[in-house]
Amino acid sequence: MDPRAEKIYKAADYVKSQLGSLKPVIGIVLGSGLGNLANKIADPITIPYKTIPGFPVSTAIGHKGNFIVGTLGGKTVIAMQGRIHYYEGYPMDMVTLPIRVMKVIGIKYLFVSNAAGGVNYGYKIGDLMIIKDHINQLPNPLIGPNLDDFGPRFPDMTRPYDLGLIEKAEEIAASLGIKVHKGVYYGGTGPTYETPSEYKYIRTIGGDATGMSTIPEVIAARHSDIPVFGMSVITNEAHDDYAPDYKNDGDAVVCAADAAAGRMCAIFEALIETL
Repeated sequence: MDPRAEKIYKAADYVKSQLGSLKPVIGIVLGSGLGNLANKIADPITIPYKTIPGFPVSTAIGHKGNFIVGTLGGKTVIAMQGRIHYYEGYPMDMVTLPIRVMKVIGIKYLFVSNAAGGVNYGYKIGDLMIIKDHINQLPNPLIGPNLDDFGPRFPDMTRPYDLGLIEKAEEIAASLGIKVHKGVYYGGTGPTYETPSEYKYIRTIGGDATGMSTIPEVIAARHSDIPVFGMSVITNEAHDDYAPDYKNDGDAVVCAADAAAGRMCAIFEALIETL
């Protein structure tokens, strides 16, 4: 067996052993400052990443490093309270390991979230953006021998984010009176924030928001034909016309994400109820 697949199945077996009769149908990835959404999960079981064999440990600000399993929106969910990033030094097979573990466990949908800089001039701090497409500047996690157990060599990415879920989310947001944008997420490696010229470049090529995550997880999910819904919380205005004393700050990003998490959670929960 491919050593990568062996690691996935071993980790999945451990997680299953902690779940008893629970069978999660929806996986959720919670980004920087968004881990508090896990507090909405009823009857939670917490599985620290550090207890899972061969599992990476999240070191990023605002990422607690747990699987939380329980009920949200009337469905059994498994939420990542903190994700794994390429910039932490992990190879892509480790960045996407949690997604493939959730696939083996049996999820039917993946919800992803992140904190992102709004390069679109119409986006303000605290806004929510439904991700309709992405531009990937991270290494593709499918490079190397294909994991045939999980999907084909050349998976289609025409619709990386499920159109039906996007339409439902827009309807839910409107019914709740929550303003949402719909845009393109640009993913870079980090861990530096972009320069003003890079922000201008991202905007020029069609990006609306920029971050350092999410896309590898989406590619891994789509490789396995799992429908994906994604949302960004705009935590800073990523423009190229800053005042001379402006400075991007990681702690401020987490605080902005935390302030918007309630609205994102309301949409996620209502969307899950429809599935």
